[in-house]
Amino acid sequence: MPTKAAAKSPPPAEAPAKREVALEDLAGVGPTTADKLREAGYTDLMELAVASPGDIAEAAEIGTSIAQKIIAEARRAADVGGFEVGTVLLERRKKLGRITTMARSLDELLGGGIETQAITEFAGEFGTGKTQIAHQAAVSVQLPVEQGGLTGEVVYIDTESTFRPERIVDMAKALGLDPTEALNHIHVARAYNSNHQMLLVAKAQELAREKPIRLIVVDSLTAHFRSEYAGRAELAPRQQLLNKHLHELLKFSDTYNAAVIVTNQVSSRPDILFGDPTRPIGGNIVAHASTYRLYLRKSKPPRRIARLIDSPNLPEGEAVYSLTPDGIRE
Repeated sequence: MPTKAAAKSPPPAEAPAKREVALEDLAGVGPTTADKLREAGYTDLMELAVASPGDIAEAAEIGTSIAQKIIAEARRAADVGGFEVGTVLLERRKKLGRITTMARSLDELLGGGIETQAITEFAGEFGTGKTQIAHQAAVSVQLPVEQGGLTGEVVYIDTESTFRPERIVDMAKALGLDPTEALNHIHVARAYNSNHQMLLVAKAQELAREKPIRLIVVDSLTAHFRSEYAGRAELAPRQQLLNKHLHELLKFSDTYNAAVIVTNQVSSRPDILFGDPTRPIGGNIVAHASTYRLYLRKSKPPRRIARLIDSPNLPEGEAVYSLTPDGIRE
């Protein structure tokens, strides 16, 4: 007896596309509160989810308890807080960008160049090439990816009036770039004190929503903090503000997949009798916040030596580079 053909099950219905959650969709966030949050730099759920209740309360002019509820809602909507396996993180790291320094040995010391989603600190005494490396990276980032760039633009926070457009022109010409276009892709701001310096990072976030900012330079990181907070009594508030500033820079790099370069001054230690008596300013706060730390020192002109003193995954080592009229070179 022939068996009855089994009835075919209907094809599964396609799941509806998940609608992107806006700030106004969160409980406790109305149009006015959402506008205030956006003005303060909180444009998406992830930025809101990782913020502190105090910052949200101040930005939106609401109570801390309400801010805590808003953050909790943002975390649920953005699915923040789960764990991921190492292979997922490995694949994600393959998408990071790198900016060439134009010196092969220096790039190799950094694992292929200046990395995005990281803070790279260049510390050293005057004349070691800290600002020159920052200028070179501001030009190199504009190159195509296959040439060691990110086809991006730059935010340059100048705290010591050391930015020189003439130097950018020389470096751009050496790489075959239009000097005028290269300068137009570098957004420079002079920071007049530490508060202004921190405010400029927030302004950079606003600019990054309109332009492809792939590099932010702070030259130098500690100059204003060092001069404004002098003495042991001012050490704690200085370090707290410096810590907040560095975490805002790291947040910028994560949000926009950008690289962060900070230059740092050094101070002398009179208790050191042998070896190099200088050390970078900022203590453990800068040391912990910086992903890669390089200490620069002078050699026979035009050579300089960079030593990698801290990295989460790279071995310590040294690289020799030269300061030439065309920029940083091997």
